[in-house]
Amino acid sequence: MMRIAIVGGGIGGLAAALFLRARGVEATVYEQASALREVGAGLVVPPNMVRPLARLGLAARLPAFAVRLEAAWEFRRWQDGHVLSVQPMGDECERLYGAACYVAHRADLLAMLQAALPPEALFLDHRCVELRQGPGGAELTFARRGGHWTKVDADVVIGADGIHSVVGPATQAEVRPRFADLCAFRFLVPAERAPALALRPVQTLWLGPGRHLVHYPISGGRLVNVVAIVPAGEWRTESWSAEGSVDDLKAEFEGWHDDVQRLIDAATETKRWALYDRDPLDRWTHGRVTLLGDAAHAMLPFFAQGAAQAIEDAEMLGVCLGDVDAGDAAAVPAALARYEALRRPRASEVQLMSRGREIRNHLPDGALQRQRDRELAQGEPLRQSAWLYAHDGLAPSGVFEPGSLKN
Repeated sequence: MMRIAIVGGGIGGLAAALFLRARGVEATVYEQASALREVGAGLVVPPNMVRPLARLGLAARLPAFAVRLEAAWEFRRWQDGHVLSVQPMGDECERLYGAACYVAHRADLLAMLQAALPPEALFLDHRCVELRQGPGGAELTFARRGGHWTKVDADVVIGADGIHSVVGPATQAEVRPRFADLCAFRFLVPAERAPALALRPVQTLWLGPGRHLVHYPISGGRLVNVVAIVPAGEWRTESWSAEGSVDDLKAEFEGWHDDVQRLIDAATETKRWALYDRDPLDRWTHGRVTLLGDAAHAMLPFFAQGAAQAIEDAEMLGVCLGDVDAGDAAAVPAALARYEALRRPRASEVQLMSRGREIRNHLPDGALQRQRDRELAQGEPLRQSAWLYAHDGLAPSGVFEPGSLKN
């Protein structure tokens, strides 16, 4: 039986193990942390992520902790709260794309994936420090607490270890990060302290000069997730766990609408991280090593597709490796090359399309801002997102067809 080592126990890594195991492949996850933790708080679980989860039998568990969006891309003006555009979701989203759109706490989603994975398929406290590969396999060395070391042999290595991947250099030369001159504040507000506007099952974006703010409820409506994108100034730390200043956050949104002020006033702490992405990689794969998720296609958050693209990667890895004979020296690299050929063009497109959205979101008040607002009022974001939401790597055409059997 083929042995696959997955480096990184985030959403993409756990999902890859589940999709591979569902096809009879022995996949094991190695995570450097001593316990699985997800920082960053909220994320969108769009239809192109829900359908693969449904094929794992997990989508039915989402309503236990995730919030089904009834509306999304509700754009509001920074000063008076005027609604510039809103897209109904709910039943219309299911009709168009065969699945609902949810918002969730990352930790809740990670816990769902971990619960579905056999305990023996996850090793914590394993930090990858060396990777060597030859024509017949690969050897990984992991450092553990207490000065212990573990060596693991594998037929395939999947780097699901994020934007600062240690596996990535095994596939190509190091890729330099591209700074977006922006940083993000992230914080959570208990529902009882949030304005009523923020408790609705709606993804709301407040647009203003030089900055924007997003909020939506998560954790069954018990919390409100807030992300504020602002000019970076001198901030350069690329870490979701870096502590920010609530006072700095408040200063960025002085004069904004009362509901924005109330959300920010309810913050007791905030994380702050500088926004970087990477140019699309020339390749993800070298021999028996390949990449997944942010390790392969780190992107800015403006399409809310990071986790969804990792899930798409994970499912396609299961498809490509599910029937491969590990003893066939040529079959494994060919399967990984097929995975890359199927996934890299789309993920690269999402990467590139995620750039520049802040320019449109952050227009100063004036003629261009008024033109943008008119265009928002005339648009249909749900249908305009078909290139994202309708994609289905397992559909014959690669696109979900309304009216077909729901997965």
